[in-house]
Amino acid sequence: MSETVTQLDTSNWPSVNALTNPLVKYLVDNAKELRVGVEKLANGTTIVDAGIKFPGGLEAGRLISEICMGGLGHVSLHNSATFKHWPWMLSVHSNNPILSCLGSQYAGWSLAHEKFFSLGSGPGRALAGREELYKELGYKDQANTTALVLESEKAPPIEVIEKVSRDTGVPAENLTFILTPTRSIAGSIQIVARVLEVAMHKIHTLHFPLDHVVDGMASAPVPPPAPDFLIGMGRTNDAILFGGHAHLFVKGSDDAAAKLAKELPSSSSRDYGRPFAEVFKSVNMDFYKIDPMLFSPAAVTVTALDSGKSFVGGKLDEALLDQSFGYSA
Repeated sequence: MSETVTQLDTSNWPSVNALTNPLVKYLVDNAKELRVGVEKLANGTTIVDAGIKFPGGLEAGRLISEICMGGLGHVSLHNSATFKHWPWMLSVHSNNPILSCLGSQYAGWSLAHEKFFSLGSGPGRALAGREELYKELGYKDQANTTALVLESEKAPPIEVIEKVSRDTGVPAENLTFILTPTRSIAGSIQIVARVLEVAMHKIHTLHFPLDHVVDGMASAPVPPPAPDFLIGMGRTNDAILFGGHAHLFVKGSDDAAAKLAKELPSSSSRDYGRPFAEVFKSVNMDFYKIDPMLFSPAAVTVTALDSGKSFVGGKLDEALLDQSFGYSA
């Protein structure tokens, strides 16, 4: 793929925080209905528990996924005959895949203090702009209220909250942290809802021009959560790696579209072929030792809008999905 970085035209991009604030308010206002917990800390920060002491669930996870996507994503659950033993699928599409997936949903903001560590996802990232990615996107949001989603078993310490407040310019009392543990149902949903985002992130890794991506949609099976963190994390990743299918609509030549279809699927990685939990164990649980090419949907369809031709790559792998999800005949 070309190494050329084209400056994106972000002049008409909306505020992801303005779009998500009503969704966050709905989550908080309907906490009992959605079975999530809401706590106000002494400094006014709101903590939403979507799977630690409160059960949360499918609908909480679906709504949190749309918050992650900056209010520009649409997430649905539906029945499908794609996989014999896993008939429920999650589908996602976005009004603006670049802004929604990379500018909001991607878990790219590292937040750490002493023993606490989590990657921040959601619209707060676009206020802080702490990641190199925002320089390339050329986008910075402005708002006085924001939210971050953390795949965490515990609330962030005050030092992390103060850092987020400083970096976003948002007072602590206007911050909301939404906690979605990997082992929870809501946590599983919000991770699998990244099936389009991982495709967009790999497109970026492959140096395919982001401004050539016009639209996209994707789907993946809903995995059964597991009480063991490693197995649970493996299943949510494998739902995408073995069961995810992304369809992208791009500008440019047929050759570039065909090349993208070949290089994008997870099967192009040297680490493909085993459940993710096994791969993770084999590298002593060091994410950075895993081939980054692994993190992408199993199957890809790329439609070249200039010609109308479509190119396919990768394949869905039901046997590996069954193995990961704990199915035994």
